Amino acid sequence: MANRDVVITGIGLVSSLGEGGAAHWDKLTAPDTKPVIDAGRFPPYSIHPLPEIDWGLQIAKRGDQRQMETWQRLGTYTAGMALDDAGIKGNDELSATMDMVVAAGGGERDEAVDAGVLAASENRADHDMLLNEKLTTELRPTLFLAQLSNLLAGNISIVHKVTGSSRTFMGEEGAGVSAIETAAARIRSGQSTHVLVGGAFQTEHSDMLLGYELAGYLHRGPWKPVWQRQGSEGGGVVSGSGGAFLVLESREHAEGRGQKIYAELGPVVSGRAKRRNGGLTSGIAELLAKTQLPDGELLTISGASGAHAATAAEKAAFDANTAIAARALSSLTGHMKEAQFPFAVALAALAVERGTGYPAFEPGEKTFAGKPTNVLATAVGYHQFEGMALVSAPR
Repeated sequence: MANRDVVITGIGLVSSLGEGGAAHWDKLTAPDTKPVIDAGRFPPYSIHPLPEIDWGLQIAKRGDQRQMETWQRLGTYTAGMALDDAGIKGNDELSATMDMVVAAGGGERDEAVDAGVLAASENRADHDMLLNEKLTTELRPTLFLAQLSNLLAGNISIVHKVTGSSRTFMGEEGAGVSAIETAAARIRSGQSTHVLVGGAFQTEHSDMLLGYELAGYLHRGPWKPVWQRQGSEGGGVVSGSGGAFLVLESREHAEGRGQKIYAELGPVVSGRAKRRNGGLTSGIAELLAKTQLPDGELLTISGASGAHAATAAEKAAFDANTAIAARALSSLTGHMKEAQFPFAVALAALAVERGTGYPAFEPGEKTFAGKPTNVLATAVGYHQFEGMALVSAPR
């Protein structure tokens, strides 16, 4: 049904480049924009840090701010930006009937408690007893050595009064893909009329970097753009702090309240290809076919992480399709895990709404000279899951 077409009406973005859709558009279309990189805090690894943020602009109560870890504040903040952009924030009726789908990680661990457990274990043999002691005396009220994943959705509900149904996905890039896919499916089926969807990731925490590096995924040495990290030292990933939330609505709902529409969200597809013996390259090609790509050159916002195997497979699939002009957003923002795919979809919607493509984010990216009435957004997980969506001009 045309009335159930999924449209994008609100965008909230934060990355090392700044805050908001307009600020990111200005930075990403400027010819001289350089990535913001911090190479000194976690050597030998580089990160893309958060900008200075006045949390009170979206989280009015200091008590609410204090009880959230940074990743929760970041997600709640960008969710508020998206709600503001869509004209929903402060509208009790719209907020109470709004559903929410969040992509979240396991939260920031309490590193002091972790270090205390390890230090105590060096001098005691009764490790089972030690763990019981520590877990009964050191745990936060959340009953976990980190922040529970669904606390982000809970805080958004409390701060912004979004009190419809809520679901949280975990699983890095795959969580972001599943969140967008599920939100769109709910609208297409008539289960939802308007949904807040997105995620946040805060990398400025050593346990977040550890999660990447345990399998050797982090890039070492001097920073390089995403497509140029193949064969470089380390695993190719340079992470970044950021958040991305979108307001999705049915066309009928958005038009009924006279809300501006950025773009239409077309097919959203996902997969989990076997990654050995070329399986991922063929898996990405299959997803490209399922996305029903239009004819002609196609601007593509790639969430490629830089991870050697995954990024090489994605680039091979793109190179096999001469129509695709890819832009690796991680070259300028860093890899944002759960927020990666929502961020790519948001940038695609901005390009469609502005009617102009992005210049190359790094040397060697193919020129795009046309008007982007269709833009592809992709996210290929650095170690599992892949997804993509076609974002189009509203009909």
